[in-house]
Amino acid sequence: MTELLIISTLNGLLYGMLLFLIASGLTVVYSMLGVLNFAHAGFYMLGAFVAYQISRWTDFWIALFVAPIVVGAFGAAVEHFGLRRVHRNGHLAELLFTFGLAFVIEEVVQMIWGKDPVDYRGPSALDFPAFYVNSLTYPAYKVFMFAIAIAIFVALLLVIKKTRIGLIVQASLTHPLMVSQLGHNVDRIFMVVFGVGTGLAALAGVIAGPILQTQSTMAGSLIAMLFVIVVVGGLGSLPGAFIASLGIGLIQTFAVSVNSSLASAFGPLARSHGGSILADVWNVSVAQVAPIIPYALLILVLMFRPMGLMGRRDV
Repeated sequence: MTELLIISTLNGLLYGMLLFLIASGLTVVYSMLGVLNFAHAGFYMLGAFVAYQISRWTDFWIALFVAPIVVGAFGAAVEHFGLRRVHRNGHLAELLFTFGLAFVIEEVVQMIWGKDPVDYRGPSALDFPAFYVNSLTYPAYKVFMFAIAIAIFVALLLVIKKTRIGLIVQASLTHPLMVSQLGHNVDRIFMVVFGVGTGLAALAGVIAGPILQTQSTMAGSLIAMLFVIVVVGGLGSLPGAFIASLGIGLIQTFAVSVNSSLASAFGPLARSHGGSILADVWNVSVAQVAPIIPYALLILVLMFRPMGLMGRRDV
């Protein structure tokens, strides 16, 4: 029981860090540009497929560095040639633009790589158990994923909070005219921020692809969860996204492993309730309701703390 608890905690933290790695790009783009990017999960998927292709030509380690740069450059081009024009027409136009872009990316991926999962594997150098918890093993590749996610979190915080670049980027959001008069190219700053955000999503796809299945539906199954994290953590808050990612990762991981129900905890209902809806609800296990828990949390946060855990009321 103890070893299962330890492994589940590690898996929950890893899943949470992976969610943060993807959500961090979405949060950075929103905090800097005020754009809710519906295509963000598409860039995550694109990163996995580009890395798969590069790893077939070379190896995983080259793909790890090249794929995020390629996708980040593509994201910067999207901002420069498309989103910047749409931005003049307001946030609704931006939402619809990114919504359409998500479908375009998915269709292009299906045309190039097909609808079936591809055989994208991690490096053989990390194909060994990192440590043992009694009879259970924990793969070295998952430890590697964990280290990458933590490094990205620390690097983002340092860049945004402690460097001149971060100060310029933040000032560009709140006082773009003043920053422009100081000699900085605000449009170029926004393009770079968008490129970095999409590059982070691609990096998440590169390292998650070998563990999760790399297929053309991987973006559609994730985008709703990303928005739950961003809203629960607080729009534009990087620490909030971090806390929400870890919390949702742990909750979902533990929930899917619990088969307990109200019936197992308090005993079966009286025979008079047999076949009723109440009897069905009484026998539903925690694992069965696990997929809806994050969305229930989203509803509660919007009802009682609409600015999110660490968001600002004026965002």
